[in-house]
Amino acid sequence: MPEVTLSMRTIREILRLRFEVGLRYRGIQQAVNIGYGTVVDYLDRAQKANISWPLPVDMDERDLGRTLYPCKTIHGHRDFIDLDYLATFEELKKPHVTKQLLWQEYRQLNPDYGYSYAQFCARYKDWLDRQKRSTRQHHKAGEKLFVDYCGPTVPIVNPDTGELKNACIFVAVMGASNYTYAKAVDLHSGFTQ
Repeated sequence: MPEVTLSMRTIREILRLRFEVGLRYRGIQQAVNIGYGTVVDYLDRAQKANISWPLPVDMDERDLGRTLYPCKTIHGHRDFIDLDYLATFEELKKPHVTKQLLWQEYRQLNPDYGYSYAQFCARYKDWLDRQKRSTRQHHKAGEKLFVDYCGPTVPIVNPDTGELKNACIFVAVMGASNYTYAKAVDLHSGFTQ
Protein backbone atom coordinates (compact mmCIF):
# COMPACT_ATOMS: atom_id res chain seq x y z
CA MET A 1 0.00 0.00 0.00
CA PRO A 2 2.38 2.76 -1.17
CA GLU A 3 -0.23 5.53 -0.84
CA VAL A 4 -0.55 4.94 2.91
CA THR A 5 3.24 4.79 3.33
CA LEU A 6 3.70 8.03 1.40
CA SER A 7 0.98 9.71 3.44
CA MET A 8 2.52 8.53 6.71
CA ARG A 9 5.93 9.77 5.59
CA THR A 10 4.32 13.13 4.90
CA ILE A 11 2.80 13.16 8.38
CA ARG A 12 6.16 12.18 9.88
CA GLU A 13 7.74 15.13 8.03
CA ILE A 14 4.99 17.48 9.25
CA LEU A 15 5.60 16.38 12.84
CA ARG A 16 9.35 16.84 12.42
CA LEU A 17 8.96 20.32 10.94
CA ARG A 18 6.59 21.35 13.72
CA PHE A 19 8.33 19.93 16.77
CA GLU A 20 11.99 19.68 15.77
CA VAL A 21 12.36 22.65 13.42
CA GLY A 22 9.63 24.76 15.05
CA LEU A 23 7.87 25.89 11.87
CA ARG A 24 4.40 27.35 12.09
CA TYR A 25 1.47 25.87 10.16
CA ARG A 26 1.92 28.11 7.09
CA GLY A 27 5.63 27.33 6.95
CA ILE A 28 4.91 23.62 7.07
CA GLN A 29 2.29 24.04 4.35
CA GLN A 30 4.86 25.64 2.06
CA ALA A 31 7.66 23.23 2.95
CA VAL A 32 5.63 20.07 2.34
CA ASN A 33 3.50 21.60 -0.45
CA ILE A 34 0.11 20.53 0.92
CA GLY A 35 -2.99 22.42 1.99
CA TYR A 36 -3.13 24.42 5.20
CA GLY A 37 -6.21 22.47 6.35
CA THR A 38 -4.33 19.21 5.87
CA VAL A 39 -1.48 20.44 8.08
CA VAL A 40 -3.99 21.45 10.77
CA ASP A 41 -5.77 18.08 10.50
CA TYR A 42 -2.54 16.07 10.84
CA LEU A 43 -1.29 18.07 13.82
CA ASP A 44 -4.73 17.89 15.51
CA ARG A 45 -4.79 14.13 15.05
CA ALA A 46 -1.28 13.87 16.49
CA GLN A 47 -2.31 15.92 19.52
CA LYS A 48 -5.47 13.83 20.09
CA ALA A 49 -3.42 10.63 19.80
CA ASN A 50 -0.84 12.00 22.31
CA ILE A 51 1.99 11.54 19.83
CA SER A 52 5.22 13.11 21.00
CA TRP A 53 8.35 14.01 19.07
CA PRO A 54 10.65 12.34 18.37
CA LEU A 55 8.53 9.35 17.48
CA PRO A 56 9.39 6.09 19.21
CA VAL A 57 12.17 4.23 17.38
CA ASP A 58 9.99 1.14 16.88
CA MET A 59 7.04 3.12 15.39
CA ASP A 60 6.92 2.48 11.64
CA GLU A 61 4.57 4.11 9.13
CA ARG A 62 1.87 1.48 9.64
CA ASP A 63 1.88 2.00 13.42
CA LEU A 64 1.79 5.76 12.96
CA GLY A 65 -1.18 5.41 10.61
CA ARG A 66 -3.07 3.20 13.06
CA THR A 67 -2.39 5.66 15.86
CA LEU A 68 -3.51 8.71 13.87
CA TYR A 69 -6.43 7.05 12.12
CA PRO A 70 -8.00 4.62 14.57
CA CYS A 71 -11.09 2.94 13.20
CA LYS A 72 -13.20 -0.13 13.59
CA THR A 73 -12.07 -3.28 11.84
CA ILE A 74 -13.94 -6.25 10.45
CA HIS A 75 -11.98 -9.51 10.36
CA GLY A 76 -8.73 -7.58 10.77
CA HIS A 77 -9.44 -5.22 7.85
CA ARG A 78 -10.23 -1.55 8.05
CA ASP A 79 -13.88 -0.78 7.35
CA PHE A 80 -13.76 2.04 4.80
CA ILE A 81 -16.82 3.91 3.58
CA ASP A 82 -16.95 3.45 -0.18
CA LEU A 83 -17.56 6.45 -2.41
CA ASP A 84 -20.62 6.97 -4.57
CA TYR A 85 -19.04 6.41 -7.98
CA LEU A 86 -22.01 7.48 -10.09
CA ALA A 87 -22.52 10.69 -8.09
CA THR A 88 -18.79 11.42 -8.40
CA PHE A 89 -18.98 10.86 -12.16
CA GLU A 90 -21.94 13.25 -12.47
CA GLU A 91 -20.37 15.92 -10.24
CA LEU A 92 -17.14 15.90 -12.26
CA LYS A 93 -19.13 17.02 -15.31
CA LYS A 94 -19.89 20.35 -13.61
CA PRO A 95 -17.62 23.36 -14.14
CA HIS A 96 -14.90 23.95 -11.53
CA VAL A 97 -15.53 20.60 -9.80
CA THR A 98 -12.36 18.55 -9.28
CA LYS A 99 -11.58 15.17 -7.77
CA GLN A 100 -9.68 16.98 -5.02
CA LEU A 101 -12.81 18.96 -4.11
CA LEU A 102 -15.02 15.86 -4.15
CA TRP A 103 -12.50 13.96 -2.03
CA GLN A 104 -12.45 16.76 0.55
CA GLU A 105 -16.25 16.63 0.77
CA TYR A 106 -16.09 12.84 1.05
CA ARG A 107 -13.55 13.06 3.88
CA GLN A 108 -15.66 15.65 5.72
CA LEU A 109 -18.54 13.18 5.67
CA ASN A 110 -16.27 10.23 6.58
CA PRO A 111 -13.38 11.65 8.62
CA ASP A 112 -12.39 8.38 10.28
CA TYR A 113 -13.36 5.81 7.65
CA GLY A 114 -12.58 7.55 4.37
CA TYR A 115 -9.99 6.64 1.77
CA SER A 116 -6.86 8.69 1.19
CA TYR A 117 -6.88 10.95 -1.86
CA ALA A 118 -4.69 8.50 -3.79
CA GLN A 119 -7.02 5.61 -2.98
CA PHE A 120 -10.06 7.74 -3.81
CA CYS A 121 -8.63 8.50 -7.27
CA ALA A 122 -7.45 4.92 -7.87
CA ARG A 123 -10.81 3.42 -6.93
CA TYR A 124 -12.69 5.95 -9.06
CA LYS A 125 -10.38 5.24 -12.02
CA ASP A 126 -10.90 1.47 -11.59
CA TRP A 127 -14.67 1.99 -11.56
CA LEU A 128 -14.51 4.27 -14.59
CA ASP A 129 -12.38 1.75 -16.51
CA ARG A 130 -15.07 -0.92 -15.96
CA GLN A 131 -17.85 1.22 -17.44
CA LYS A 132 -19.06 0.71 -20.99
CA ARG A 133 -17.10 2.75 -23.45
CA SER A 134 -18.36 4.22 -26.68
CA THR A 135 -16.85 2.96 -29.89
CA ARG A 136 -14.42 4.98 -31.93
CA GLN A 137 -16.09 6.91 -34.73
CA HIS A 138 -14.43 7.16 -38.11
CA HIS A 139 -15.12 10.23 -40.23
CA LYS A 140 -14.40 10.88 -43.89
CA ALA A 141 -12.02 13.77 -44.52
CA GLY A 142 -13.86 17.07 -44.87
CA GLU A 143 -17.22 15.50 -44.04
CA LYS A 144 -17.75 16.80 -40.49
CA LEU A 145 -16.72 19.78 -38.41
CA PHE A 146 -17.53 19.83 -34.69
CA VAL A 147 -18.00 23.31 -33.19
CA ASP A 148 -18.75 24.61 -29.72
CA TYR A 149 -17.83 27.17 -27.10
CA CYS A 150 -15.75 25.72 -24.30
CA GLY A 151 -15.06 26.42 -20.66
CA PRO A 152 -15.53 29.65 -18.71
CA THR A 153 -14.97 33.08 -20.21
CA VAL A 154 -11.46 34.49 -20.25
CA PRO A 155 -10.39 38.14 -19.93
CA ILE A 156 -8.94 39.69 -23.09
CA VAL A 157 -7.71 43.20 -23.90
CA ASN A 158 -8.94 45.04 -26.99
CA PRO A 159 -5.69 46.17 -28.68
CA ASP A 160 -7.37 49.26 -30.16
CA THR A 161 -8.99 50.64 -26.99
CA GLY A 162 -7.19 48.81 -24.17
CA GLU A 163 -10.59 47.80 -22.81
CA LEU A 164 -10.75 44.56 -20.82
CA LYS A 165 -13.64 42.26 -21.73
CA ASN A 166 -14.61 38.69 -21.03
CA ALA A 167 -14.53 36.45 -24.08
CA CYS A 168 -15.79 32.98 -24.84
CA ILE A 169 -13.49 30.48 -26.49
CA PHE A 170 -14.86 29.17 -29.79
CA VAL A 171 -13.45 25.79 -30.83
CA ALA A 172 -13.86 23.88 -34.10
CA VAL A 173 -12.41 20.42 -34.70
CA MET A 174 -12.34 18.54 -38.00
CA GLY A 175 -13.72 15.01 -37.60
CA ALA A 176 -11.18 13.01 -39.57
CA SER A 177 -7.92 14.82 -38.82
CA ASN A 178 -8.68 16.34 -35.39
CA TYR A 179 -7.22 19.63 -36.61
CA THR A 180 -8.37 22.21 -34.12
CA TYR A 181 -9.16 25.91 -34.48
CA ALA A 182 -9.78 28.12 -31.42
CA LYS A 183 -10.65 31.79 -31.17
CA ALA A 184 -11.56 34.17 -28.32
CA VAL A 185 -14.84 35.92 -29.12
CA ASP A 186 -16.65 38.72 -27.28
CA LEU A 187 -20.24 37.75 -27.97
CA HIS A 188 -21.55 41.23 -27.17
CA SER A 189 -19.44 43.34 -29.53
CA GLY A 190 -18.12 40.81 -32.04
CA PHE A 191 -14.52 41.61 -31.08
CA THR A 192 -12.19 38.67 -31.69
CA GLN A 193 -8.64 37.94 -30.66
